[in-house]
Amino acid sequence: MATQHLSSALPVPAVSPAYPMAKPGYGKRSAPGQQARTRDDFALLPTRERYVAGFVDHLPDGAEMSVKQLAKQLPLYGQQAIGTALKALSVAGHLRRVRCSVGAGDECRWVFRTFWSRTAHDNEWWNTYLATENASQTAAPPAPPEALPSPNLAAPAEPPAPAPVPHQRTPPPAPDAEPAPPTQPIREATPSPAYLALARLGRNDHRLGLSADDCTTLEPLATQWLDRGVTLDYLTNALTAGLPTQVDSPIGLLRRRLIDKLPPHLPTTTASTPTDTPTPTRRLLVECTDCGRPGQPEALPDGLCRPCHQNHTTTSDTTPDPTQIAAVKTHMANLRTLLKPV
Repeated sequence: MATQHLSSALPVPAVSPAYPMAKPGYGKRSAPGQQARTRDDFALLPTRERYVAGFVDHLPDGAEMSVKQLAKQLPLYGQQAIGTALKALSVAGHLRRVRCSVGAGDECRWVFRTFWSRTAHDNEWWNTYLATENASQTAAPPAPPEALPSPNLAAPAEPPAPAPVPHQRTPPPAPDAEPAPPTQPIREATPSPAYLALARLGRNDHRLGLSADDCTTLEPLATQWLDRGVTLDYLTNALTAGLPTQVDSPIGLLRRRLIDKLPPHLPTTTASTPTDTPTPTRRLLVECTDCGRPGQPEALPDGLCRPCHQNHTTTSDTTPDPTQIAAVKTHMANLRTLLKPV
């Protein structure tokens, strides 16, 4: 009879097909230079960290990496245990949490990503890789606009007209018949950004549901907002903030807000901005895996800031006192005895 060898490691739960994905730009990102997946991956890690690492390694790129979401998918551990495991995986060289700057000017925003590597790397490797990522994002040029067709280009030659077929005569037109107008293809007009912003209000809040005629009526008022330099998010927030519990006339309410809250027109002055102002080159900051404090990769060894790194080193080096363990067990036994029904 064959002997069955059981592994002491916890089985990695299967990734659910409905696992939530993060917003575009956020979530998990796989780092390069990873070895092929084997059964001995993460064998040197403790049981809990090996369990969490195996699950994260099977997640697709772009999956949500928050502690709360991971705790929902891993029922054996809570949020605090998952956070501690992620901190240990950061120290082991498997992940780094970063903040990436996306966009430029007023549209600049920070997105949160978690770079993951099945193969553990040291601090020098991570610092070099993150510096390369930062340089590539800084030097990446904006996407060029699509080139419009030049009106001077020669039109393609039209195919020759087919030769008349013999023995076929075209009947003469009737004397009272009018020539048919030339048929032209009907082109659907692309809705403007203001129209789309008004149409999406009902999708986000049923109290502001507008018909197609309502959106066409309010489109000129919303266009005035966009012409004054506001963004679509600003327009949407101004129209949806502080809504009453019940809206009897969405078009009346929105018309009143579009007229009363019209922002002032700010002239675009470029003289006040010096031309020699250097643009910030740091577009990627490492985030402490424990407390979330941002900083440059060199200032966060093992993905931890100095206080968290010192705390992790201190707690990992000290061993618990056996007398304290016995006192805790005795206290827990007394609590269980008090909770028993009389």
